[in-house]
Amino acid sequence: MNYWLFKSEPSTWSWDQQVAKGDAGEEWDGVRNYQARNFMRTMAVGDRGFFYHSQTEKAVVGIVEVIAEAHPDSTTDDDRWDCVDIKAIGPVKTPVTLDMVKTDERLADMALIRNSRLSVQPVTPEEWRIVCEMAGVPQ
Repeated sequence: MNYWLFKSEPSTWSWDQQVAKGDAGEEWDGVRNYQARNFMRTMAVGDRGFFYHSQTEKAVVGIVEVIAEAHPDSTTDDDRWDCVDIKAIGPVKTPVTLDMVKTDERLADMALIRNSRLSVQPVTPEEWRIVCEMAGVPQ
């Protein structure tokens, strides 16, 4: 299993909207960055991810699971763009803010800090364990 972080502006797509989709989940569409697209192309069903609210909140607010591997993004006719489908697994007990991540030396190399603008990014197993611990959620 691999781990990921999915960033979304709550005004565009929020954790509550993701939860409302239930087990059917939703396409993680609209990604127009080649690196983020390529990460999605490597995802497998069952991979887990952090759902991160960007902009105002800047925090991990939930856990999601990949439920469909990369396929054409339905929001465009341009065949360069793919997406995966994800479903909400559950909220975190304690949101993990960007400031919390930045101040934890163990997370100094996390993509969230090094490449903060990337909307889909990998998370190492160790980073996953640490952030889950900070968030008060079982791994």
